[in-house]
Amino acid sequence: MFEALGRFLFRRRKPLLALTLLFAVLSGAYGVGVFGDMKPGGFEDPGSDSRKAAQLAEKAFPQRAPDVVVVYRDTDRTVDDPSFQQAVTGTVEKLPESAVTGYSTFWMTKMPAQVSHDRHATYVGINLRGGDDNAKEESYKEISDKLGAQGLETLRGGPVATGHQASDQIGKDLGTAEGLSFPVLFLLLIVVFGGLAAASLPLLVGGLSIIGSMAVLRLIAQLTDVSVFAMSLVTILGLAVAIDYGLLIVSRYREELERGHTGEEALARTVATAGRTVVVSGITVAVALAGMTFFPFGFLKSMAYGGVAAVVLSVFFSLIALPATLGVMGAKVNALSLRRGKKAARAEGQGAWYRLAHGLMRRPALVAVGTLAVLLALATPFLRIDFGANDARQLPDSAEGRQVHNALERDFDSDAVKSIDSLLVLKSQATSPEQGAALQAYAKKLGGTEGATGAQVTGATGTTARVSVTFDGAAVSADARDLVNRLKDVPPPAGAEAYFGGETAVFDDTLDALGETLPWMLLYIAVATYLLLFLAFGSVLLPLKAILMNLLSLSATFGVLVWIFQDGHLEGLISFDSTGNIEPNMPIMLFALIFGLSMDYEVFLVSRIREQYDALGDSTAAVASGLQNIGRLIVNAALLMCVPLAAMATSGVLTMKLFGVGMVFAILADVAIVRILLVPAVLKLMGRSAWWAPGPLARFYTRFGIKETDEAPEPKRPVPVSG
Repeated sequence: MFEALGRFLFRRRKPLLALTLLFAVLSGAYGVGVFGDMKPGGFEDPGSDSRKAAQLAEKAFPQRAPDVVVVYRDTDRTVDDPSFQQAVTGTVEKLPESAVTGYSTFWMTKMPAQVSHDRHATYVGINLRGGDDNAKEESYKEISDKLGAQGLETLRGGPVATGHQASDQIGKDLGTAEGLSFPVLFLLLIVVFGGLAAASLPLLVGGLSIIGSMAVLRLIAQLTDVSVFAMSLVTILGLAVAIDYGLLIVSRYREELERGHTGEEALARTVATAGRTVVVSGITVAVALAGMTFFPFGFLKSMAYGGVAAVVLSVFFSLIALPATLGVMGAKVNALSLRRGKKAARAEGQGAWYRLAHGLMRRPALVAVGTLAVLLALATPFLRIDFGANDARQLPDSAEGRQVHNALERDFDSDAVKSIDSLLVLKSQATSPEQGAALQAYAKKLGGTEGATGAQVTGATGTTARVSVTFDGAAVSADARDLVNRLKDVPPPAGAEAYFGGETAVFDDTLDALGETLPWMLLYIAVATYLLLFLAFGSVLLPLKAILMNLLSLSATFGVLVWIFQDGHLEGLISFDSTGNIEPNMPIMLFALIFGLSMDYEVFLVSRIREQYDALGDSTAAVASGLQNIGRLIVNAALLMCVPLAAMATSGVLTMKLFGVGMVFAILADVAIVRILLVPAVLKLMGRSAWWAPGPLARFYTRFGIKETDEAPEPKRPVPVSG
């Protein structure tokens, strides 16, 4: 099948290139508008009780927790100065009702907590109009430039303002990452290929993939909400994966040219081998990324949309546009070479990678036990992972939202608006004597719950009421979550329904939704990956080995991330401030990405080993020859992929830094420890059983497997002798 595709691509290479150019122009013109169609937020479960509580509060009451917190400060005047008061109140009174549902100043509430210790600063809480994060974001954009008070230092913070600033920072960081990545990648590709012409081709695939993904995301955004964060994944993953696939295709084509094949034959053999590997690898990565759609969060769904689009288009352009380009270039792919002499072809049975493989396979048990011990040791910190919600601490110190957070922590007393709110839908009017008594009794029970410091009715209108529970400690701590669940066990007034809201309830619902959905995502990825790898390799044991190794690699990565970002190690080196926890969406996204990309290199390696096994019929020789042929390319691909990811690790936003560091470590550890050391050792221990399948499944693979060609296999070659 793939060989026939390669011949077709050679014969139709010029029309295909013209269609590729047309696609790039049209998708670029359409996709450039994607940024205006994307939304912020997406970190909450839209079907949760806390979301229902927020919707009830939006309709019936002013919010207790502000969306925006603005700190006003003067070095000379205090809040007792009438001119200070006039500057602040005059500013907030002019805010448009189309964007603001309410606000609270110190002069309204008389709460000491709204005044700094030195009385030279105060904060104003502002509630924005909108039933969800996206609507509130639009409201904030309407007022963000109207919050400055004349003569006062003004700092804008709070959840919505901080999220807006984080989005802006990520956009700037992405631009910087792209600006750094392309020239560095081009220089590295020149080193890898030794020529300018070949080096430009993987970047061409990457550019086409990013442009096409932008158009796909804009199309999806017309049908459902797409998070603005999805573009970060499209840019980085589209470039990284496309370069990997482009590197594999171009390297194999040049290898076929060196063997004396030219024209149609060289392209057919390239697509039959490397093209098949790209398809299997790409499908595997896309399947893993699609697992994020199982979750109800818009953020994870958007990451799945962007990631799948980037990978699928990378496969498409690597399999169609790139071979067509190679067909047109022919031997000119080696043009503009920077190497004076042509490297002599190395005979089978020679080479450092071949000798390394044989060295590993002489003591396979020792190598396997040693690498497993290293991976398990790295994974140990993962056992004590502590989850926490995103807050202003993810921003750099220069960001206004971070400065507001620091000021509130340093200069003000306890959080005056922190509470767990029970929103009640009653059977009759909330202001009736009967319901009033019932609400007071309910509030007394909530306030007497273990962990609560008090409770009171903070709103009653129509058939809706709100009871707010106060407590000590952090809003997203384990103790606060336990308190929410104890409060949910308190029976509401007869005939009433209670929905719990507030930051703690939102976080609790988020973790519950993640915990409920994660097993189904894992099952889906495991089953789908197993089936794909069986169709690719015809073995019942190899897919299981690959899945188990990926889980080991993932566990090691998560352990390192906990050690660095939760425990606070390497803060100075990486330039971040630890929050003492990990945002729960990040491990899910990293799991899907790392699992898929780790399987990428598994497919690269095992495909070449399987190719050698089919030719030689000897498992040990196949592993050594396969590693000799693909080892250097896998290392180069991993290093190239790490370039844009390392650029992302320079981001000023903590979540993006964690993402970049996690991906770089995962890729390097997976290639260096798992693929190069552990896979040869395990395959040696497995022997011929690695390629075994029972009769019915073997026949199924023969008929339906993803193979290079439908022709009968060539006779076995002699097994090379290790030198």
